[in-house]
Amino acid sequence: MSVNKNRKRVEWVFTAVALLVTVISLFPLVWMGISAFKSGKEILKANPLRFFPSVWITDNFQKLFSDTTYPFLQSLASTAFVAVSAALLSISINSMAAYAYARLDFRFKKPLWRLTIFTMYIPGITILVTSFVVVNTLGMLDSYAVLILPGLASAYSIFFFRQFFLNMPMATEEAALIDGASRFRIFISIFIPNAKSPYVIMGTSAFLGCWNSFLWPAMTVTSSKYLQVMQVIRSYNNMYSNSYGVVLAGSIIAALPPIFVFLCFQRYIVKGLMISGIK
Repeated sequence: MSVNKNRKRVEWVFTAVALLVTVISLFPLVWMGISAFKSGKEILKANPLRFFPSVWITDNFQKLFSDTTYPFLQSLASTAFVAVSAALLSISINSMAAYAYARLDFRFKKPLWRLTIFTMYIPGITILVTSFVVVNTLGMLDSYAVLILPGLASAYSIFFFRQFFLNMPMATEEAALIDGASRFRIFISIFIPNAKSPYVIMGTSAFLGCWNSFLWPAMTVTSSKYLQVMQVIRSYNNMYSNSYGVVLAGSIIAALPPIFVFLCFQRYIVKGLMISGIK
């Protein structure tokens, strides 16, 4: 009985800690959402501090959607197009490269694999200027191509897919080869259907990376057609310096798509993390 009581106490302690961490993690998001309905003065008012607005207003959202200098809805659509396109292309390219490293034998395979892994340890900020010079020379500035193409190849994504493919049984693949299936057919029909979790994890990671990107778009695009949502919100921070409610309204709306993506694919994400942890 005492063992069961001690176990229940430990479970209660862990549950309480988990709830505390959850509340602390969600508090900034909840505060941001509620503050979007406050006036600018009330957001900055500290005495007395109010969690809920004294008067709920929608002026911040009206200003957000009526701004023509930096159209918010257009930036949302542009960012969604870039993020979805980059995610789909990224998982396609990186998974095919991972399959080649995991299953195929070709010349210079080991040196190329070491070189691929080596790029994981190069900070992105160190090649930022070089990357800008390259895309400028290629005439890619101020286009969707400059937002999508440079970040498609990912050494970490290739490594993640490769580790998963290495643990897939060889028997099914050998049987397919005997039946005359090509390597591409095997990849499409066998590996992709059995690798849903890695695809979801890497796809959501690429999606979030593009959605939250600010520095690269700020360097490479200037036309309103290609502006990303984080650029627009940063511009609102300068335009509405005395009305942070507009910035918070834009921020809470910009946070909804990543939350929606996670809620849709959380089952595969958790399953993939569990599998990688067991391995």
